[in-house]
Order: sequence, then C-alpha cells, then structure tokens
Amino acid sequence: MSVIQTIRNRYGKVAGAVIAIALIGFIISDARNGTFGNFFGGHDSDVLKIDGTKIEPREYQERVKEYETLYTMFNNNRPLDDASRAQMNEQVVQMIVYETMVEKQCDKLGIVTTEDEKKELIYGVNADPIVRRFTFNGQQVFVNPQTGQFDPGYVKGIEKEINDDPQKYDPTGKFMEQWNIVKSYVVRMDKINKFSTMFGGGAYTPIYIAKRLAEDQVASASIRYVKVPYTAVADNEVKMTDADLTAYMQKHAALFETDQPTRSIDYVSFDINPASADTARTVQALQDIKSDFEAAKEKDMKAFVNNRSDEQNSYNGAFFNKRTFTSRFADTILDLPVGTVYGPYYENGSYRLTKVIDRQTLPDSVKVRHILVMTKSQGRDLLTDSAAKSRLDSAIAMIKAGGSFDSAVIMYTDDQGSKDKKGEYTFTLQNRPNLAKEFGDFAFEGKTGETKTVHVSNDNYTGYHYIEILEQKNSAPSEQLAFISKSLNPSDSTVMAIYGKANEFAGKNPTAPEFDAAIKRQNLNKRIGDNVKANNFAIAGLGAAREVVKWMYGSDRKIGDISPVFQLGEQRYVVAKLSSIQSKGLEALTAVNRPMVEQKLRNELKAALISKKYSGSIDAIAGASGIPALQADSVSLANGYIPGLGYEPKVVGYAFDPTFQPNAVSPGIDGQGGVYFISVLKRDVKPFDQSMMQLAAQERQRQDYQMRNVVSQGLQQDMINMADVTYNVSNF
Repeated sequence: MSVIQTIRNRYGKVAGAVIAIALIGFIISDARNGTFGNFFGGHDSDVLKIDGTKIEPREYQERVKEYETLYTMFNNNRPLDDASRAQMNEQVVQMIVYETMVEKQCDKLGIVTTEDEKKELIYGVNADPIVRRFTFNGQQVFVNPQTGQFDPGYVKGIEKEINDDPQKYDPTGKFMEQWNIVKSYVVRMDKINKFSTMFGGGAYTPIYIAKRLAEDQVASASIRYVKVPYTAVADNEVKMTDADLTAYMQKHAALFETDQPTRSIDYVSFDINPASADTARTVQALQDIKSDFEAAKEKDMKAFVNNRSDEQNSYNGAFFNKRTFTSRFADTILDLPVGTVYGPYYENGSYRLTKVIDRQTLPDSVKVRHILVMTKSQGRDLLTDSAAKSRLDSAIAMIKAGGSFDSAVIMYTDDQGSKDKKGEYTFTLQNRPNLAKEFGDFAFEGKTGETKTVHVSNDNYTGYHYIEILEQKNSAPSEQLAFISKSLNPSDSTVMAIYGKANEFAGKNPTAPEFDAAIKRQNLNKRIGDNVKANNFAIAGLGAAREVVKWMYGSDRKIGDISPVFQLGEQRYVVAKLSSIQSKGLEALTAVNRPMVEQKLRNELKAALISKKYSGSIDAIAGASGIPALQADSVSLANGYIPGLGYEPKVVGYAFDPTFQPNAVSPGIDGQGGVYFISVLKRDVKPFDQSMMQLAAQERQRQDYQMRNVVSQGLQQDMINMADVTYNVSNF
C-alpha cells in the first residue's frame, strides 16, 4: 500500500497532465474531422454553399426525410426504389438551391407568410391541397366519413386527440412526425408559391402582338418545291478537321453551353446474373416441398404458402378462369384435377409450383348495389353495433315498402364513393381478393336478384352491408389456385465469381490505354455516362450511382483515372474511366459530343454543296437531281409544320417573305432532312381588320396562358442558374 501511495503522491499530477493532454489531442483530432472542422482547420462540413449560404448535412437530411414523407403520401405507401430515391435526392438539392435564392428575394421584396395565413393554410376551410389530401398508412385522414369531403374541424380534432392521449392514438409517434413535416413544408412553400405566382401573373401579351398572331393565323400559301436530301452527297465528299468542329461549336455556342460543370465516364458493367448451379438449386428447393404442398389441407394453405413463397402474401384464395389466368401454362394447369400440383416451371423471373385447390362455376364479373352502415372507420368509433343495425334496418324497410334503392342509398349509406352512382359497383373475378371476404363470397356465389345483409370487420372499417346482386356475367368453370414462387437469384459464390472478374479487370488495367485495350481484347461492351453533374445521384444507363459520382468529382481526379470496383444495387459491378472534365460554359470537343457536332457540320457543308450544284427553275432542279417536284397547299404562317414536309420553319419563312416574289426560285434552304428549293405559287396575307378582333382576343388569351406557364415553370431553373453554388460532393 505504501508503494502505491508513494506513486500517487509523486506522479499523480504528471499522470493527470498526460491524460489531459491526451484528451485535448483526441478532441482536436475529432474536431478536425467532425462538426468543429471549420474552427480547427479541417474540411468544411457543409453539403453545399449557395451564394455563400452554407447548407449543413442535418438540414439536407431533414429535406430528404420531408420528401420521403411526401412521396409515401402520394404513392400509396409504395416504398422508394433506388431509381426513385436517386431522382428524389436530386430534386431535394435543386429545391434547396431554389428556395435559398427565392428566400433572399422575398426578404428584399417584403413577401412573408403571416400568422393568420399560416393558420388558414393548415386549419382553414381553404387549407393547402397537401393538407386536404394528407394520408397516413394509405388512408386519407381529414375526411368526414358522412360527407366524404375534407373537414377542417377534423384537423384540430385529431391533433387534440393525439396530444391528449398519444399512447392510445399515436403510440409509435409516426403520425405526428409525418404531420409536422407536412405542416412545415406547406408553410415554407407558401412564400415560394407567392413569388412564382407574382412572376407568372406579370406575364401578358401586348395587343399589337395579339393582332399580329391573328394575321398569322389567317395567312396561307401554296408552294412548289424540290427536297434534295443530305444523303445525296456522300459523307466522304466533305472533309472536317478538329479545328473545323471547334469553330462550329464556337459559332453556335448556345447549342453547346452548359450551365454547370459536368464530367463523363466510359465504363464496363459486370452484370450479376444467376449461374446454372443457381437454377438447379432453386428448382431442387421446390421439388423438395412439392409432395408436402400436395398434402397440405385447405385450412392450412395460407400459412403453408406464405411461409414458403418468396412473394409476400402469395396466397389470397383467388379464383381464375381461362380468360383471367394469363400464364402460358394456363390450359394445362386449369385442366388438372383438384389437389394436383404443377411444376416447377419458370415464369416472370421465378420458378413456381401451382396447386389447384378448388373448382367452381363462377361469373367472370358481377354487378351489385349496396348500402353500408359503419360502426368504425380507421379505428374511430362511429356508431354502436345496435345503432348501426337499426339504421340499416330502416333502409331495408324503406326499400321493401316500395321506396327506391337510390333514395335509400342517398339517405343511409356511409359509402360516399357510391352515392352518386346509386350504390352500384361492377367487380371482376380478379377484383374478388380485394373485396371484404363476406361481401365477395355473396356477390360471386349468390344468385342474380338475391339480397343479403353481411357483417364486415377489417383494418379499414367495420359495419354492415345490405347487398343486392343485379347481374352476373360469363359464368364458367373457375379454379382456386395457390402459388409458391422461388426467385432465381445468384448465389454468394456466383456473386463472388462475378466480383472477381470485375476486380481482376480493374487491377490489371489501371491506366486509360490499358482500360481501352482490355475492352477491345475481351470484346466487352464499353458504355458512356456523359454530362454528369456534381449534384446528380443517378447516371443515365446506370441508374442510382451516387458513389460513382462522388468518385468522379474527387478533388484529385483527372482525365484517364480508373475507378475501383463499384457495386450498384444487386444488379452489377462497374469499373469506370474518367473520360472528360467540362467546366461551366462552352463545351470542349469530346468523344461524347463529337458525333453530334460532326453530323451538324457535315449537313451544313453538304447544304452548301447542294445549293451550289443546282440552279434554274423548279422543274430544272427536279430534272437535274432526279427528284420529283411536289406541291404543298396548306402552308400556314402561324405554324412551322407543313403537311407532307414536317417541321420546316425556314421554308415557312421563305414562303411568306414579302421580298421573295411569287414564281421566283429560292436559293437552297437547309432544312431538317435536306435542302429545299421552293417557288411560291400563291400567297394570301390579309391586314388586320375588325373581323379578326375575336381571333386576336383568343390568341391573346392563349398566349397569356402559355407565357404564364412558361414563366412559372422556367423560374426555378433560371433562379438556380443565377446561383453561385459549390457542391461538397464528399459530404452528401
């Protein structure tokens, strides 16, 4: 003990100092790589800067979550796939830039959303459409079940219910989380909408333009023409150098300018496909359970199938006939005895076993009418069971006393979707699994003219239906089928073998010349991903590929660099070569844009040769070229499209040029598909008069509508283009 005490006395302070220094070093090291990097000289933590305004990762992630919530709302809870998520992430970045730019303008202009406006957006009779359509778990929330319409009273009412007893009404907290996200989005977007509406509302058409448009509408001409196609001159007759191509791009700069820096890649894809051993394994898995499938009892069928099939909720008890069962094995399967299992067979990416469970004669479609009285809707109590029965009994008594079914529907039903169609629905046999079981059983297995009261209870609603079968069509033998599917997926060993090929390719070809030579030597398919921006999350041809984009925009990346192996989803491995780096502004001539530039310049050079080669009358040009002269009688000044010719605005311009005299022959006009020589036969142009006033008013209205749409839609991209944006690619 005395030794320990001596150490404490002599070295305690030293040890404490060492520990303190170590802790300080740890904190500084963490700060350089974390939240405090900006203060300690580390890299910036922001995702992007917009005119100097930093967007931190947390704000970006909040916006992503916001968009995910909205996507779920408007897509019936459909999960986001990789492609949709990549597209959504790009939209988030674009909207952050747009909102930041608009926010600054709104501050300058004094555009605000007042507290009263916020309340109206969320709780008012004229609430924002997103509030009116707010859904949770696929169900619209703020709808009065009695009217089927949005009810603003439900908004505050449901909020109060949850706030008073969250454990009962929102035990997971998901409802309020999503609802708060929607409220925040609606309020924030109000200023954006005001700004956009202000610009759109400011667009209008001056009366003198409306009058000119009216004149153009009634102007017409007839022409004779000869079209000499560009193919009349062989490609080898025109010579182009790189300098010529670059000069063409400079001359037509508007066609080749980019508003953001872009980069391009060449890449090879090693697709992850099942091997023959994987097929054998999948087939054997089904063979192993086939006899058990045959022996399974009907009462156990749902659990048996759903526990063994790769498809979720495979078994729903559906019946099929030869019209509704679209399998190419339908004729064989539908003729099997009840209890027989067919397969394994391959269809739609899976191997399957199919069992015939039952055979009945059922209609292909039924028409019914009904009255529904609910006791519960979306878990909310509406009526007691006895009150619901009493209400439905009143409806039935009214009908049996001679009252019309239509009137009873209007007075009593809770099914708002059928009120305006007399309570009537038509269902096909394929719809049956989606109906409440009790409803579907009676509709398809009852007889025309029969009526019945059935009780239904499920997650959506509980209540009583009074149903009458009006019509049953195309009764035919129908089979109840059960399916067990096994997806044909590559095994781990197959995936590793494919990865090995990709990794070997990347390792053995680390330079651009080796990469290109290996592609030719191995006869691989080289693909191109061009015009990729720093804020892209997907690449055309590859789909969601954010990791590839981050590699492309690495700070030390240079043309010719070869990437490591990227795995994209479960579909492929990719190895890429950075093929071009394009700054903002006029594009450089690259392998990607070269074919388009060559085609445009080639046509321009050919047009000059064709124009020089032919002269004289239309008939003389037709004779010399061997191409017949044709006539177009419906040339309109208001339309660049000419029947028989297509979209040829230059030809239209010549046809109505007042300096171009009738019966004269034009010089060669380079059009979309060739060079035109035209002669005007007749030109009918009328000056504006009172008879055109109505037409001018219509044109002005049409132009106003189009311009406002163009301004509103183009405003976002224009504001984004104005922004000085820096993307910190590694922080996304």
